[in-house]
Amino acid sequence: MRIIYFTDPICSACWMVEPQIRKLLIEYSEHIRLEHHMGGLLPSWDAFKSGSITKPSDVAHHWDQMGSHYGMPIDGEVWLTDPLPSSYPACMAFKAAELQGVEKAERFLRRIREMVMLEKTNIARPENLRQAALESGIDMVRFDADYNSSAQQLFRQDLQLCAQFRVQGFPSMFFVDDASNKILVYGARPYGEYEAAVKKLAPSAEKKEPPSAEQLFDRYSTLTTKEFSMIKGVLMPEADRMLSVLAEKGIVKRQPVKNGVLWKNARVN
Repeated sequence: MRIIYFTDPICSACWMVEPQIRKLLIEYSEHIRLEHHMGGLLPSWDAFKSGSITKPSDVAHHWDQMGSHYGMPIDGEVWLTDPLPSSYPACMAFKAAELQGVEKAERFLRRIREMVMLEKTNIARPENLRQAALESGIDMVRFDADYNSSAQQLFRQDLQLCAQFRVQGFPSMFFVDDASNKILVYGARPYGEYEAAVKKLAPSAEKKEPPSAEQLFDRYSTLTTKEFSMIKGVLMPEADRMLSVLAEKGIVKRQPVKNGVLWKNARVN
């Protein structure tokens, strides 16, 4: 089945469901295909209002609350020191990356999320988007050309699809089978709700066991403790212990960040 995922690079709730998405892709990889569509969360501050959030400094406080509630590391300081004027540049950059393949685009999206949410980096700035593209193995000449041409049209198509599906916010994930039966899972939900959507549309789907801790880092070059915990089905203290053992063996590197740790495959530059 398809999972039509409406998201945005600066959406904090989308960052909070990274553990659920990664677990789902591991356990049901033979049954699902994830499609990312950019939602354009922040056109500009003149055109944005969402609840109590009306200015950049409001986002900083909101991100801190999200991290405390969901257990994913996140740092809102970028909204105080170098606030993004819009998420549109990052959305268009993703569409440019996607023209070079889904795998590279997913690496790129993960990288820009880490930059803005963990490293206090403004991903509306062209130089930061280009750095993320370079680190994701993307051809830079083609990336620059596509960003200024076809990526803009592709992003507009994503916005049109968003309107067609009547998306009210992010993350919005539509599970769609071959008969066009649809299930929406909206917001940062527990893993069981995503799995239930798969099982309802594909009752015979069998899930795979997660790979070993070391193999997991061959698939994902970075993992938060919460992601590792959810994928492996262990509590956070046990996840931290297992990851610390890998760090002692030189398999992973520990990078402390606000509200947690980002673990990196030590064999990947």
